Amino acid sequence: MVRQLLRLVAGIPEPVPAALVAEFPETGIIRLRRGGLLPRVSGWLLGRSTVDGVTLWRTVWVGRRTQITAELLLHEFRHVQQFGSVGGFPLRYVLASLRHGYSNNPFERDARLFAASRIQRQHADPFSEDVELG
Repeated sequence: MVRQLLRLVAGIPEPVPAALVAEFPETGIIRLRRGGLLPRVSGWLLGRSTVDGVTLWRTVWVGRRTQITAELLLHEFRHVQQFGSVGGFPLRYVLASLRHGYSNNPFERDARLFAASRIQRQHADPFSEDVELG
């Protein structure tokens, strides 16, 4: 009974997929949890039933049905970095969301750009550059 209640509140620990860590080693520092109240409450605040991911320090909670992708983990990894480098990050994040809205929150924009850039660099074709011969 207590264990079930804990799972409902805190979610269930889940390993970060090894293939994603192999391709994007930085994601290996993430502690992943699936489900729990945090994705639901965060979703409710945004007018949704849940969100895909929520980060607190190094722990990332994902929704019960959320697919774990490189884009999602890199986005949340950027929030891990923000927690470590921006003083008072949780409060500043909330204030930025209230001021700019979730989509235009500078921390969210930064995380989206970081993930897209990191994926693009990883999958860049080294032979696509114009090379001058001769």
